[in-house]
Amino acid sequence: MAIARTLYEKIVESHTVKRIDGETVLLYVDAHFANEYTSPQAFSGVRERGCGVFAPDSHLCVVDHIIPSADTNPRVIHDEASALQASNLAKNCRDFGIDAFYGPNDAAQGIEHVLMDEQGLVRPGMVVICGDSHTTTHGALGALAFGIGTSEIEHILATQTLVYRLAKPMLIRIDGKLKPGSTAKDLALYVLRTITARGALGCVVEYQGSGVEALSVEERMTLCNLTVEAGARGAIIAPDEKTREWVRTHWLDFDQNEFEAASRYWKTLASDPEAVFSKTVVINAGDVKPMVTWGTSPDQCVAFDEPVPAADSFEDPVQRAAAVRALEYQGIEAGTLMTQLAVQHVFIGSCTNARISDLRAAAAVVKGRKVAPGVRAQVVPGSMRVRKQAEDEGLAEIFKEAGFEWRKSGCSLCLAMNDDILQSGVRCASTTNRNFEGRQGRGARTHLVSPAAAAAAAITGKLTDPAML
Repeated sequence: MAIARTLYEKIVESHTVKRIDGETVLLYVDAHFANEYTSPQAFSGVRERGCGVFAPDSHLCVVDHIIPSADTNPRVIHDEASALQASNLAKNCRDFGIDAFYGPNDAAQGIEHVLMDEQGLVRPGMVVICGDSHTTTHGALGALAFGIGTSEIEHILATQTLVYRLAKPMLIRIDGKLKPGSTAKDLALYVLRTITARGALGCVVEYQGSGVEALSVEERMTLCNLTVEAGARGAIIAPDEKTREWVRTHWLDFDQNEFEAASRYWKTLASDPEAVFSKTVVINAGDVKPMVTWGTSPDQCVAFDEPVPAADSFEDPVQRAAAVRALEYQGIEAGTLMTQLAVQHVFIGSCTNARISDLRAAAAVVKGRKVAPGVRAQVVPGSMRVRKQAEDEGLAEIFKEAGFEWRKSGCSLCLAMNDDILQSGVRCASTTNRNFEGRQGRGARTHLVSPAAAAAAAITGKLTDPAML
């Protein structure tokens, strides 16, 4: 009798070139994408070894982390170090025969985790790698996707394989359906609060349940994107008809026979009914309310109608110590309602929440309203294709008429590695994935929210449940 396997185990088995030991395999990688920030040393390594890039067509490179988002044409990187990183990536692609390069002024440039999916380059059953932790995003399409380090990038460039330590399969089943007003971002934050920032350490999380099935593919991307914030080594959702339709729509040059054959294979990509998971968590989507982070870790969050918890309410000593530090850094007292806090900045963007559905949700809140005095509000689309689509749909005009800055795609204020940086003490409602100390600028205070809640904060000048507008 065949051994019951999880979806994760099936994908690993199908990509195992060689078993090294009981915990480690040599894993074949279908696709690798790189940015200008995490790849330079890896390219230098293969150049010094003289081994070159084994499969150039399996790599995609994009300038996204250090690129300015100002709405200028052409887009110019003025910072010398950043400009050098961008030009080096272009040179590496030329030198090693990698044709898929998206520079600062490419019409298809975008954040790597948005660009890959919108071009249909991620498909169910694939192993997808990138030197960025939020590669877990692509698990929404039924792929095993995760971030790696520079030395591992070098190994993939040279061999198209990865020495991979096996993870534990973990199941999070989400039953029910989100209530009107609650979003995938709220669900993701709720999951993190439930399992904590260490709740999925060493695991690849599989999401199942009617609550997951009800999500759109882009909403699933938000959920998988944030799962890494629980220490997960991956997040994955079995492909269904929504997945198939997404790939069919975005796969730019598919052959019908090839697509039908792939579809038949995708139908086999599900965990067996008797598959064993190392841990199982059950969540009711109907319990999820619009959420906002109060601390400096994504799991430190509350619903808008809940008070900020006291540090001593946490039994775990690590969580208690983290809460003490977070409250001090954020300048918040226990018992505070987050709706009492004024914001000076609003940022809508990042690989978490800058797809077209996110911009539509934010624009629906903004339409006919104005940004509050004293608030600087920015929209940075996830890719130049998303930007064009938003302009074609009239969303850009809604934002601009309200007083938002309409900018070009890039990581931007998600990590302040470019010229988008907040000053110390500035409080920001942000659709990004991390609220760590200094993430958006030294001393800056970040509160993670959904696109609708970020838009509401821009209008009211304070953290706001969009349902209360």
